[in-house]
Amino acid sequence: MKYYIISGEASGDLHGSNLITQLRKLDPAVEIRAWGGDLMQSAGAQLVKHYRHLAFMGFTEVLMNLRTILGNIAICKKDILEFQPDAIIFIDYPGFNMRIAKWAKKLNFKTIYYISPQVWAWKENRVKTIRKSVDKMLVILPFEKAFYEKWNYDVVYVGHPLVSVIDDFKKSHPASEKKERKMVGLLPGSRKQEISVKLPIMMEVAKQLPEVDFIVARAPGIDDSFYAPLISNHPNVQVKANLTYQILNEADAALITSGTATLETALFEVPQVICYKGGRISYEIARRLIKIKYIGLVNLIMNKPVVKELIQDNLNVKNLLDEIQKILYNENEIARIKQDYANLKILLGSKGNASENAAKEITRWLAGN
Repeated sequence: MKYYIISGEASGDLHGSNLITQLRKLDPAVEIRAWGGDLMQSAGAQLVKHYRHLAFMGFTEVLMNLRTILGNIAICKKDILEFQPDAIIFIDYPGFNMRIAKWAKKLNFKTIYYISPQVWAWKENRVKTIRKSVDKMLVILPFEKAFYEKWNYDVVYVGHPLVSVIDDFKKSHPASEKKERKMVGLLPGSRKQEISVKLPIMMEVAKQLPEVDFIVARAPGIDDSFYAPLISNHPNVQVKANLTYQILNEADAALITSGTATLETALFEVPQVICYKGGRISYEIARRLIKIKYIGLVNLIMNKPVVKELIQDNLNVKNLLDEIQKILYNENEIARIKQDYANLKILLGSKGNASENAAKEITRWLAGN
């Protein structure tokens, strides 16, 4: 069997690598070409393009890089035609992937989507396009199946892949039992433009809590030299590379950019504050389009404010300091959050290993077609 897999971000690389591992267990002779990252390549895919050359954030950045994006789409189509896969598997990354899916469907390629575009957040009518372009949709959030059913689109809920990933990590990396100082993990984003906006605010908070250690998880592809001026004169702050899970495993609390990291933090049972501050134009456009109550996956899945979200102008030093002190020192608040996290994990993990479920569903579906 030949698969062409497309992901465009670090989280897609992680989930794609686990999916590839499971596909290879079911078919050791499988051939895979992919757009992704180091993890997918290590799992056995022949990498066509790395995600670090694909990720553009926000409306203005997309417009500024439109020529590059269109060029990548053309390269991808040409490569698919040359490879002639039995199926194309799309992992999140909807702006790019839906263009390829629409084109591929017209050419009678079998199209499978693993990790749905977040159409429930804005422009629900995009489901019509998905239904026409995607033969098989595998979703990882429990409310997505009911959402798609409203549009008469039958999808398969396979569970969330992060549950087993983080469980495995915690088993092999037991956290320290005793620490002399409290520690806060900082995940200010994966792109320079968002880090340069949010990290200075976090540094002002760190300055006012000298008794606490703050550890910044360095984003892939960004050098230490970028962080150095941002953390200078902060003796209680360090930057560490390729240690995000180790940081979350040891942290007493965390300040997290919205996205998959918020869910990872919850599965590590770390109280958190979700921090979002984007460009004014992109934010105002998004605010008018997005139809959801929360930006954090934890809050969205539980349908209530499990953790605090500080968005745009509300993300300031005073508010952030107030919230981090609550989740560091207020035992009642910490216990409440961790109980909600426990309920969240039960909800997400009810299906077992999501990557294994997805691989079995894909091979079963292809065998029947």
